[in-house]
Amino acid sequence: MERNIRLYPWFQACRNLLFWQAVWFLYFQKELTAAEAILLAAIYDIGTSALEVPSGYLSDLIGRRITLILAMMANVVGCLLIGLGDSFYVFALAQIMLGAGTAFTSGTDHALLYDSLLEQGEESQVARHEARAWRYTFAGLAVSAFAGGLMSLHSIETAFLASALAAAVALILATMLREPSPTADQTDALPPLQQTAAIFRRLRDRALAWLFALAVGKYVLSHVPFVFGQPFINEALGTIGFAAETPLVSGTVVAAMMLISVAAGWLALPLAHMLGAAGIFLFALAMQVGLIALLALTVHPAAITLLLLRMVPEALTWPMFLAAVQPKLQSGYRATYLSLQSLIGRIILAGTLLVAGLAVPDFGTLQHSTLQTILLSYFAAGAILLVVLGLTTRFLKNE
Repeated sequence: MERNIRLYPWFQACRNLLFWQAVWFLYFQKELTAAEAILLAAIYDIGTSALEVPSGYLSDLIGRRITLILAMMANVVGCLLIGLGDSFYVFALAQIMLGAGTAFTSGTDHALLYDSLLEQGEESQVARHEARAWRYTFAGLAVSAFAGGLMSLHSIETAFLASALAAAVALILATMLREPSPTADQTDALPPLQQTAAIFRRLRDRALAWLFALAVGKYVLSHVPFVFGQPFINEALGTIGFAAETPLVSGTVVAAMMLISVAAGWLALPLAHMLGAAGIFLFALAMQVGLIALLALTVHPAAITLLLLRMVPEALTWPMFLAAVQPKLQSGYRATYLSLQSLIGRIILAGTLLVAGLAVPDFGTLQHSTLQTILLSYFAAGAILLVVLGLTTRFLKNE
């Protein structure tokens, strides 16, 4: 278990060496169309959604380690298919593989750490260990974003091939992990449908339901700038004649975004003590809603700097969120619960992206007028969620 705890942040760093993250939309838009690029983003979430809960159940049933190994294998294959492919259908298959990799990792990684700490009698330290791993994650994302932007000036495909190599390293680390000893409630895990029903019954706990709604909303809102940030940068630079530099600028922005998030991660625990759980959760959600609103209102190049704040809300809240949720869950459905939570978020995101993709003209690049309409729709939904959660914080405080 000590090895698991020691390797956990390094595994997170390696699996998040995503050299393609700052250029994937640009690449799909260049090879295909803007509409097809949005549809490919939706396909990724659909692929992830289809396997989200089954993978969580698999993790609870047969183990964390083998599930993470399967996840990294899928990531290697997905990156290779995009790096070597040249058609919509190959890219779609690759997106499904990457979605599978995400689904098999989702919840399982955090459950592995918690179960390892639990076996060591150190489960109360989960927030500290998750905050440390979060810094490693953002460091990996920052380095790979900048390097991927540089690579893409020569060849965008190289960024995907480099990501495949990084996923292979993460695969090696996954094989070095050890399975925590199963607890009584884990060995008594229910069949899939009964397990899912048990989790929904668990949401009768108002605090857990409040946290569930928060997590789903934050997932969707955090991915809006991820999906549409690259076309926004392209449009903003196009106003001053620098659209050709979009890959490098996008990579630099994402790298700086992750570094800022690393710094924000150091403030997470002190800020949580200052604002309280409900306060920091609502503050983070308000940041996400505000960012989307500002991106919708202007296409000025200076607005590109707003994207630097995209991951700060996650850095501020994710360790505290896990610390609040995991003690309420049994080991027998811990990974399934986290997967179900991600599933709902992905279904909502995929559905809205499908609608957006069908509404975009099937030619050329994504224009800001169309982008503005899309972003304002997400802003309206996020603002409603913020108000509802703000009016019901007593559910969290009374727990």
